[in-house]
Amino acid sequence: MRGEYHRLGWCRFGQDPRTHAWAEEARKVAQAAMRPPEQAQWWDCEETWFIGVDALPNDASGQLPGGPPLAGPALDFILQEHGPIAPLHRAQLSVIFAGYPRPRRGESEAAFRYRRDRDAAHVDGIKMFGDSRRRRVEEPHAWVLGLPLNETSPDAAPLVVWEGSHQIMARAFAEAFAGHAPADWHLVDVTDTYTAARRRVFETCRRVTVHARPGEAYLMHRLCLHGVAHWAPDAIAPEEEGRMIAYFRPELTDWQNTWLAEISR
Repeated sequence: MRGEYHRLGWCRFGQDPRTHAWAEEARKVAQAAMRPPEQAQWWDCEETWFIGVDALPNDASGQLPGGPPLAGPALDFILQEHGPIAPLHRAQLSVIFAGYPRPRRGESEAAFRYRRDRDAAHVDGIKMFGDSRRRRVEEPHAWVLGLPLNETSPDAAPLVVWEGSHQIMARAFAEAFAGHAPADWHLVDVTDTYTAARRRVFETCRRVTVHARPGEAYLMHRLCLHGVAHWAPDAIAPEEEGRMIAYFRPELTDWQNTWLAEISR
């Protein structure tokens, strides 16, 4: 498992009763979390995607009110590989419905083509700034943990991962930051480096879709290029729920010392 994670940039964990108990509770909470008026901002792509940032009301350990603790082999692995788990944010609730992808509000034709043709592939934490839509590193994460909440067919807008892409991205960002003081890395324009690295990933890395069931989990390296595939015409998921996945991706505090580490194992 450890070798697979560091070589491919992701790994999957099998069924675990502790993880399943958490997912069952999260599913109940998620059904209500999507609908309040204050969550309307997270509906996009013509109502086919609920982005759901901070949508679940879990505490810093990941536990939902009155629910079981967040536990299982994925959490054990994170503790082993990345050290003590920092206080967790409220989980993102990513929900996709039939018809995805469709254009986001304000999305250009070129951006929509990228969403449609390249699964909106991205590395978390790379943010746009300014009218020219340049990019820099603003929200670097420690890792990305996905926890499916309901049963779907494998072609219901699954996660997409480019295996080994974290290696390419690490080298590219190291080159971009060369000559800059670590304290200034958040100011470095990485647009051209990031675009070229993505192109290299598309040319050389294997694209895989990742499907899992409630009780299972998957972990991605923070520098792994990933996205969301189309909802296939015959895909199956609960009609009122769509495809539900909860994500944890805690931010790094001293990221200049750790964000590009743990790549060469």
